[in-house]
Amino acid sequence: MSDSLRASNGLRRAAETMHAVRDRCVWTQRIGHDDLVPYLQEEAAELVDAIEMGTRDDLKEELGDLLWQVLFHAEIASRDERDPFDIDDVADALSDKMIRRHPHVFADAVATTPEEVLVHWNAAKAAEKRTRTSVLDGVSTHMPSLALAQKVLGKAAQVEVSAAPASPDPTSEAELGDALLALVALARSEGWDAERALRQRLRALADEVRAAESS
Repeated sequence: MSDSLRASNGLRRAAETMHAVRDRCVWTQRIGHDDLVPYLQEEAAELVDAIEMGTRDDLKEELGDLLWQVLFHAEIASRDERDPFDIDDVADALSDKMIRRHPHVFADAVATTPEEVLVHWNAAKAAEKRTRTSVLDGVSTHMPSLALAQKVLGKAAQVEVSAAPASPDPTSEAELGDALLALVALARSEGWDAERALRQRLRALADEVRAAESS
């Protein structure tokens, strides 16, 4: 069996499994898109853990759990009376978008550096989102705060707005916010991931706590 056929069969089996669960599981039948949000966030966080400190088996399992969330949402959407769509519609729309955003792969555009790839990506995205009136349109405020700060700073830079200088010794919550934003700005300027940096430090702190508990 070819890899493409095997992948197609595997995804189709997963979609059919989701369909059967929706039909026959009384708990699943009561779940809507909003109900799934906490599970989606949890599964995404567990996938991050698997990527940063898990095994290959952990990664495979967590990717599957996240895929299940996508299949779950698509199955719910397929039964909507007013505007139904299914997992095939989701996959087709995704393929169409990725083809548009990679003209250097699927058309005659040329990109020999990552920077040139980004130019094509941004141009295609801008054409798709031409009704947006702000560089901040589409930025989710549900992102973790450090990741959101880094994202907003990047968007702000596009219109030549930067974070204000922060007090080195904050004496209020507002000044603390300025100081945190300044640290995120530093991370962005150095090409660091502020969210990942704090996660790694918190894991180290957790190890210290467990070591203290066992001593």
